[in-house]
Formats: sequence, C-alpha cells, structure tokens
Amino acid sequence: MKILVTGGSGFIGSHLVKFLIKKNHEILNIDKLSKQSVNESLSILKNDKKYSFKKIDLQNFEKLNNIISQFKPEAVFNLAAESHVDRSISDPKAFVKSNINSTINLLESIRLYLDDNKKINNRFKLIHISTDEIYGSLKLNKNKFSEKSRLDPSSPYSASKASTDLLVKAWYKTFNIPTLITNCSNNFGPWQYPEKLIPVIIKKILKKEKIPIYGNGKNVRDWIFVLDHVEGLYLVFKKGKIGESYNIGTNNECSNIDILKMICSKVNKIKKNKYNYLELLEFVEDRKAHDVRYAINNKKISSDLGFKSKYNFKKSLDYTISWYLNNTKWLKNKIQ
Repeated sequence: MKILVTGGSGFIGSHLVKFLIKKNHEILNIDKLSKQSVNESLSILKNDKKYSFKKIDLQNFEKLNNIISQFKPEAVFNLAAESHVDRSISDPKAFVKSNINSTINLLESIRLYLDDNKKINNRFKLIHISTDEIYGSLKLNKNKFSEKSRLDPSSPYSASKASTDLLVKAWYKTFNIPTLITNCSNNFGPWQYPEKLIPVIIKKILKKEKIPIYGNGKNVRDWIFVLDHVEGLYLVFKKGKIGESYNIGTNNECSNIDILKMICSKVNKIKKNKYNYLELLEFVEDRKAHDVRYAINNKKISSDLGFKSKYNFKKSLDYTISWYLNNTKWLKNKIQ
C-alpha cells in the first residue's frame, strides 16, 4: 500500500515511517525539515526502494497538492505540526498559523485528490495525529480524559491542535473525507529532540548543568513509549472506525520530579561514580498555562480495537536513557 506520512522526519514520525516500511508499505515522507527534525534517524532507509522523501512545507499548497496527485496515496498519516508548548508561548502567531494552515492545506489537497480519484475513496484513510493536551488540565483526583471529554486547551500549542482536530472533523462531515483522529499522551524514546523533558534532563546531566524543573515538579504526565504509540496508530489505521477519535495511552502516570529522579538514579548506576546528579536539580518559576495533569483513558482503543501495551514503562525508560548515553555526540550537537 502507498502511504504518505507528513512530518515523517520528526521524532514520532520517523519511528512510524520505519515501522510502516517493516510492514512492507511504500512510504513517501514529506517534511519541511525544521530545526527540531531528526531526519538522520531515517538514514538506514536511504537505499530502501520502498522509501522516498520530499522536502515540502505543508503551508505551500501548490507543492503539496502536486505531490499528492503524483504519489496517489491510499492513506495519509498526518504528523506534521509544531509541537512544543514553550515555543508556542514565545511565538504564538507563527505557531498557530503553521499548524492550522498546514492542516487546512492538507485537507483541501486530499479533497481535490479524492474528487479526481473516485475509485480510491472506498479504501482511503486520513489518520490525523493529535495530543491529549487538547483536553486541558486535569485535577489530580479526577477521572482520566476520554474521547468524550470537552476541549479545554490551555496553551497556544494545545489550542492550535484542538483547532486542527475540529477542522478534520468538519472536513469529514462536510466533504466525506475518510478520517480518524488519535490523541496521545506524552511520548518518549530514542531520537527525541532535546527540548522535551527526558532528553533535556539527560543532556543537562551530561554537561553537569542545572536541570530546571517548573514550579514544584509535581505536574503529572501520562507517559507512553514511542513504539507503543506507533503500534496504536497502525491499529487505528487497520481497524479504526471512520469518523471516530481514539485516545492512545498506556497508564503510566508520573510526576516530572519523579521522572527526574528515575533518570538521575539510572545514570548514577551506569556511570558508577560518586557524583549525585540529583544535585543539579533547580526549581524555576512555573511555566505559563502549565497544566497540572494529563491522563488518558484508553478503554475505547483497548476494547474496540484490541490495543495492548507491548513495552514495560520502566524498561523502556531505562532503554531510552541508555540510548542517549550511547549517542552523546548526536545529543550534544542538537541545539535547543
């Protein structure tokens, strides 16, 4: 099957591309290659005839439209997005413009493509990858987010992603675009750009720099290993009901301060020295719109599609830490 992946040079996208190649699909990856891209993670595919790449910004409608018409995909996974809360706070207009315009352009390109290729309509699917942050902040004693939770985004980033989800729903209802939406919890794993919490902590440890923790460090996130997320995406693609949304999570709630302690303890064991990396911890002023807790109820994807986590959280975290320690040159060369 011919599958188009947008944002395939990003952290999650690159893992998805490699997964789909292993499933013997023909993949076209389109990505604008921003500073946060990790296209080097796909170097192992450079001689794979099932993989091709085009550098395209989804805000360029003409180029996007042409490449879709030429490639003729039978499915599209949309992972192209600006995805960091801090950057959305410092430059909200550019951030929101990029995410919303890119989504509209993709939807319109697909609409035109399907109008010209009626025979593919009965098997075509657009899988739009989103975030649990669209639901906003969850109190510590409240039930987890479900697909029926109201949208209540806190940051420009989460507001832009909530907007794209609504656009996808509108194009499904108005133009009959066959869509599926996924909303996932916090991802971690190899090749994550070091602006996100776990690689930031490891990079700071390696340089023995202060590790900033917002507020009191007790903000809770529901963590998922990136390969579990990819498995969930493929399951939604294969078995999901058109027009539906699916939350993808693996029930691994953990506070930021506890993540820090686990990482420092693991590095202490690996390096076997007397230095205590926990001494690098530095509490800093809390971030604007810092949501207290995210937690995903994955009952729908589990009961309806049979999703089960394949990767133990602690073992996956240990593996991730070891991967970064074994790839220190790459990590240090990445500029935050």
